[in-house]
Amino acid sequence: MADRNMVTLRSIKILHTLVWALFAGAVLAIPVAGILGKFRWVAGLSILVMVEVVVLALNRMRCPLTDVAQRFTEDRSDNFDIYLPVWLARHNKLIFGSLFLIGELFVWMRYLRT
Repeated sequence: MADRNMVTLRSIKILHTLVWALFAGAVLAIPVAGILGKFRWVAGLSILVMVEVVVLALNRMRCPLTDVAQRFTEDRSDNFDIYLPVWLARHNKLIFGSLFLIGELFVWMRYLRT
């Protein structure tokens, strides 16, 4: 049974990492799209990130995949459910939340100047 749990946990960690990469990439792409004047892209990426924020807010600021992963291990380290370095997993919301807000402010200033 332990081997089966490990396989399941690895699958969840891979999925969680891919989902994280999608949202982290969206956050990083917002100011780039703003620089390029692709404001429709900015809007789409911003909506995508806001959907993630709503999901997190409805789940006590935890990814639902974390809740699923904890069923398959007793480990509760900051990165037990995702393939990220511990420091990044620990500060992920602060880092990418700040980058998102800064990116949005940057794009709004750029948009208002056009």
